[in-house]
Amino acid sequence: MNLWPVVLTGGAVGAGVALLVGELLRPQPALAAALARSAPATLSMPGPELDRDEIWGLWLLARLQRVPGVRVPVKNLALLGQGPGQFMLKKTALAALGLLCPVLATIPWIIAGVSLPFYVPAGAGIAVALLLFITPDLAVRDQAKRAREEFAHAVSAYLDLVALKRAADAGPAEALEKAAEVGRGWPFLYLQGALRRARLEKIPPYQALTELAAEYDLPVLEDVADIMRGSATDGAAVYKALRARTAALNAELLADQAAEANTASEKMTAPGALLAVLVMLLMAFPAVIRMLAI
Repeated sequence: MNLWPVVLTGGAVGAGVALLVGELLRPQPALAAALARSAPATLSMPGPELDRDEIWGLWLLARLQRVPGVRVPVKNLALLGQGPGQFMLKKTALAALGLLCPVLATIPWIIAGVSLPFYVPAGAGIAVALLLFITPDLAVRDQAKRAREEFAHAVSAYLDLVALKRAADAGPAEALEKAAEVGRGWPFLYLQGALRRARLEKIPPYQALTELAAEYDLPVLEDVADIMRGSATDGAAVYKALRARTAALNAELLADQAAEANTASEKMTAPGALLAVLVMLLMAFPAVIRMLAI
């Protein structure tokens, strides 16, 4: 029975525990710098609460942020209302789980007396750890994409409301604020927070919308800010511009939905063709067997 994999695995685990204990005995690092680097600077919406997971994640982020390839999608996380600390903690936990799974899977083989080269579980563990390490990035990217699509639909309705307020001779700031107060979804809450901050800080509302668009990477909101920036006293002209942008945005959203539906239909073509081939082979199998038996 080859005990070298067990000895090396135990040594690696012991070294990891020793490093962890050594880090825990050190003074706690200041979190202000990590928060300043990762947390959004705007006051439009409250940031995530700093619970225990967030603090531990920020502690990990402060030590891993200089590692090549370790990036935190700050804008996507801010849009989803997630903290960078929890995101990094999830990535690290999944990577550690992927690193240990192949090693644990070799224990029954070692007990049964089957010796495996050490590089087999080690290589498999590294590959699985890398795969699980990037899984949260892909999930956050897809969720942020869906959130931006939802925000675009909300902005389409918001443009209609702003146009109606402007047609009723409301001022630019009043039209933006009153239209944002109608909705109760999270996109309207973001708009309400940005416009409230603009009123408190005595800045133009379109500037607050521009900052909100830049913070969360929402290009559809920049069009609203540009239109309202150019508005003066001619409410009819602004009304026409807003309605035209609403029509164009609705056309873009419908085109994106049609393209997504076509992509989903094309993905179903290959499984359908494979299923048809399998059915034909199953139907032809008895006849082929009978011909071969003759």
